[in-house]
Formats: sequence, C-alpha cells, structure tokens
Amino acid sequence: MVSRLPGCSSLARFCQKLNRVKTLEADMMETALNRCLSTLDLTLLGFGGMVGSGLYVLTGAVAKDVAGPAIILSYIFAGFASLLAALCYAEFGSRVPKTGSAYMFTYVSVGEIWAFLIGWNVILEYVIGGAAVARAWSGYLDSIFNHKIQNFTETHIGRWNVPLLAPNPDLLAAAILLVATAFITCGAKVASWMNHLFAVVSMGVILFILIFGFILADPRNFSAAEGGFSPFGFSGIMAGSATCFYAFVGFDVIAASSEEARNPQKAVPIATALSLGLATLAYTLVSAALTLMVPWHSLNPDSALSDAFYRRGYAWAGFIVAVGSICAMNTVLLCNLFSVPRIAYAMSEDGLLFKVFARVNPVTKVPVIGIVLFGILMAILAMVFDLESLVQFLSIGTLLAYTFVAASTIVLRYQTDKVKRSETPPPNPSPQTQDGSGLKEYESFSDKLQLVEKQKAAKERREPGQLKSSFEPYLHFLSDFVPGEIVTVAVTSMVLCSICLCCILVFGVSHLQLPQWAYILFIVFFAIGFLLSLFLIWIHEQHQKLNTFQVPLVPLIPGISILLNVYLMLKLSLLTWVRFSVWIVIGFLIYFGYGIWHSKENLKEPKPQNVVARYVVLPSGSLVETVQTVQPDTQHTMGMVEVTGEGASR
Repeated sequence: MVSRLPGCSSLARFCQKLNRVKTLEADMMETALNRCLSTLDLTLLGFGGMVGSGLYVLTGAVAKDVAGPAIILSYIFAGFASLLAALCYAEFGSRVPKTGSAYMFTYVSVGEIWAFLIGWNVILEYVIGGAAVARAWSGYLDSIFNHKIQNFTETHIGRWNVPLLAPNPDLLAAAILLVATAFITCGAKVASWMNHLFAVVSMGVILFILIFGFILADPRNFSAAEGGFSPFGFSGIMAGSATCFYAFVGFDVIAASSEEARNPQKAVPIATALSLGLATLAYTLVSAALTLMVPWHSLNPDSALSDAFYRRGYAWAGFIVAVGSICAMNTVLLCNLFSVPRIAYAMSEDGLLFKVFARVNPVTKVPVIGIVLFGILMAILAMVFDLESLVQFLSIGTLLAYTFVAASTIVLRYQTDKVKRSETPPPNPSPQTQDGSGLKEYESFSDKLQLVEKQKAAKERREPGQLKSSFEPYLHFLSDFVPGEIVTVAVTSMVLCSICLCCILVFGVSHLQLPQWAYILFIVFFAIGFLLSLFLIWIHEQHQKLNTFQVPLVPLIPGISILLNVYLMLKLSLLTWVRFSVWIVIGFLIYFGYGIWHSKENLKEPKPQNVVARYVVLPSGSLVETVQTVQPDTQHTMGMVEVTGEGASR
C-alpha cells in the first residue's frame, strides 16, 4: 500500500495562519460597548494619561542628573518624537474605530502573530505602568508625611530580603489600585467623570505652578555661575529627551477608547492633537518654571516641585503642589485601568485570548471580569516590586508598539480595504456620462473639457499599491508584482535597515569596536538602504483622500518614527531585554497553545481537506486506487478507480 501525504501544504497553511489579517465588518460603529465618550472626554483621558508622575517626579530627576535647565529642549524633542507616533495612532483610530489600539491596527494590516505580539506587549505596558504610578503615588504621599507610612509598614510587617523585589510591601499602592478598579467597573461614563474631576484639579494646580513659579523666577539660575542653560551639552539634551519620551506614552488611551467614542472619525484625531499639545506645553513650561525658581543642581529628584516652593519659603504652596500631584497620578491610574481590559477584550473577541475577557456586563457595558483581574494583578505588582524595576520594564513594550503602528500605517495606506462591503448593484450611469458621445449634452466648452479630464483621470487612476504611471517607463518590471507586495517588502527592508543602522550608531564604537572607516561605511550603507526603501514605497499609489484623518508625508513621517523608536529601544539595558524575552515566551505559549486555534479568522477559513491516495492490489491482479478526503474529525472515501492493463503493471 502506497500513500501520498501532503506535508508541505500543511506547513504552508500553518504559515498562512500566522500572517492572516483581520477582515473588518462593513458597519464598524456597531459594538457591544457603550458609545458615550465625546471629544472632550477623549482629550482629558489622553491628557490625564500623559501628565502624571512624569511631571512631578521625572522632571526633577532629569533636570538634576541628565540635562539641567535644557530639560526644556528635551521635552520639546520628546514631544516631537511622540507626535510622529501619535499621528499614526490618530489615522488608525479614526479609520478603524475599534478598541484594541496598536493590536487592532497591526491585525488589520500586518498579520495575526504580529498583532498578538503587540497586544501582549500593550497589556504589559498598561499593567506595569499602572503599578509603577501607584508605587510613585504612594511614595509621594509618604514623603509628604515624612515617611511615616513606610516606617509603620516596616515596624508592623517587617522587611524582606528577596532579590528583585522591593525591601518592604507597599500596601498603600495596592489599596489605591483596588479602589480605582472599583470605580472603573461602574462604566465608561463614570470613569470618564472621575477622570474629569482629577484632570481639572491637576490642570488648576499646573496653572498655579506656572503663575506663582514664574513670579518667583530668578534668571540668574540660568547663568554661567550656576552651570549655564545646558551644563551637560547636546548629549545631555538627547539623553534627557530619551527619558522624557516616556512621559508621553499615555496618549494611546485615546485610540484604545475609540470604540466607545460617539464620533471617532473626528474625535480621535482632534483629541490626540489637543492632549499631546497640552501635555507638551505643560511639561516645557513647568520645567522652565522649576529650573528658574531654584538652581537645577539643588533639586530634590523625589519631590522637586513641592520642595522648590518650600525652599522659597512657601510651604503652603508645596502642599497645593502635592495635592495636584496626587490628582495627576490618579488620572494615570484610571487611564491604565481603563485601557488594559479593553485591549484584552479586543483580543478575546478575536479569539486570541481566553473568552472570559470578552464578557461584557449588560448593565455597565464594560468587561468587568477583565477589569477586576487586571486590577488585582496591578495591585500585586505594585505591592511587591519597587518603582525602578517597574519603569525599566515599561519602556520596551511601548516603543515596540509604536514601531509596529508606524509600519502598519504605511502598509494599510498602500493596501486595498479589508472591510466587508455590502454587495449592491452600481447605479446606472447617466446617459451623458457613459461615453464621449455624451459631450453633446453640455453646452459650454468648459463643461466639455472638465468631463474629458474626469474621464481621462478615471482611466489613469490606479489601485493602491500599484506602481505610479509616471514611473512605468523606467521601472516597468515592478508592475508585474501583486499590488502592495513591493510596499510590504520595502517596509520590511526599511525596518531591518533601521535596526542595523541604529545598532551601528549605538554599539559600533563601544561594543563592536569598529575602525573609523568601517563605522562610516556601515552607516552610509544602511542609510542608503533606508532611503531606498522609502523611495520604493513612495513610487506606488496610495489610497485616495479619505473622509477620515490621514498622516501627512507618508511614508516619510512613519519612517522617521520607526527609526527613532528603534534607536530608543536599543538604548535600553540588557536586563530589560531579558525580562522582555521572558514575557514574549509566555505570550507565544498562549498564542500557539490557544489563540491560533480559536481565532475567529481561523473559524472563517474552510476546513483543510487532505487528499490521500492508496493503491490496493486485489486478488484478481487489478490495481485499485482509493481517493480519500481526510478532515480533522471525519474520513470520507470520495471514489474508487480500478486500474487494469498498463495501469496494473505501473
């Protein structure tokens, strides 16, 4: 008996499963969630997600140890780098108004396994971010009361000497997370109003800091006697920018909330621009006021703003700043707890995560089980890990998500729509526009000329992903490829060139110890590869102007965003990469053990049919071929053919 088993085709189908993209339904406004958020709600969510512990903790630390008063420029550069990523998020959030943020954007443009990877890391970002902010919130409040809370914990509970863990449990951080979780379970509108309250108080305190801080400003603190405006030089400004970049990571809460926005096509891009602009303005002005109030080298990194007012003789002002810092950190906590269950909800709805995360409460219209589970997880992490360990783990997932969203923006711009459209017959063409003979219906020559131009443009218009007609005579061999195929290859090449270029820039001299000529040669080579990839993308047709927001200067802006994000990722420590690798391994175990088989896209595919042929020699000497189609749970014989004569001898 001889068998022919299609092993190669099974492997090919498996690889196709990894890269399948999500097909969106025609009515993307339909959702089980409650569309109740306005543009103001989204703006305050984004602002609250960005302006928190970074303003009150990060500013003082970077100004004292990294950049000096030039932290003002560091925040401007960091805001510009964040703007590049925010533009990509705004286009996706308005064009694909579904919850899931970077996960959803990657799924509809790049592929399933990459979407799972991004979604898994965005979950990590929000969980770790929430725990870190709770830990900072607890530490700031403890410093106001002269560390009485920490002393009480050490006295009645004790210290533990466990590597990689905090010296003592932070029960206050865990408690505030559990209280915030209870509010989030009440629904999107309740969470939004809570965020409104804390955000308004926070903005009022920021205005107080600016007005009173500039009144107390002393320009001599920028003088050469105090070290000057930029005591650490340009390298200090850029190092400060790399650190300050993480102060802006909260804007993606807007994209994560797009499925609960009333009018996401307009609200998402407007809210993204407003919140990022307000956050950048707040960071730059507050850092200017802080470094003008007191010399930068005398700042207290743990509570720089309140300590600055205290040292100028205004202890009551320091108390107001402390209240503002607590309110600002509360907004970040709410944003993290608001976002992470919605990412898990989107992944669970698609079948990539366990179904328990997709259960929506019929009264509050929110995934309550996911909110509670992730709130408890955040509380545990905040209780046992210190702030430094949490913050180091936060950065890499954020940057990876930004990189994939930028790449997905390019891919989607040059792809045909993945949206299911209702099949309706096209309207009957008007008699006067069916062909050139309809020109006689028009009386003026200008009308005739406009009609001819429209007909000519309609004939020359090409599908997204096709080579532009102006480059056809010179690069005609690129027209033989499937529309969008060259763009996908060029995006992959651009990312690889970005990684290689940044590796040379970061490690070329220090770790690789390249000679000067090799260092310059590699930089030039990979820079040319990066620019050539951009050129190959640019010479193809994009989608025509849509009614939703679009990133300008594609592929240039997403390409620069990819380059910046890769550079910042390579600046992270080795321990951060090791922790990240462990998290990725856990995610892949979940995906290959559960997600790939329960994916909704997998259920849409026809069941594979393996055709197996067996030859059986009957007693009469005839050779019989039985053809069977084997499915996962059934086996059905499709036919039997008797072969005699030459067939039997064969």
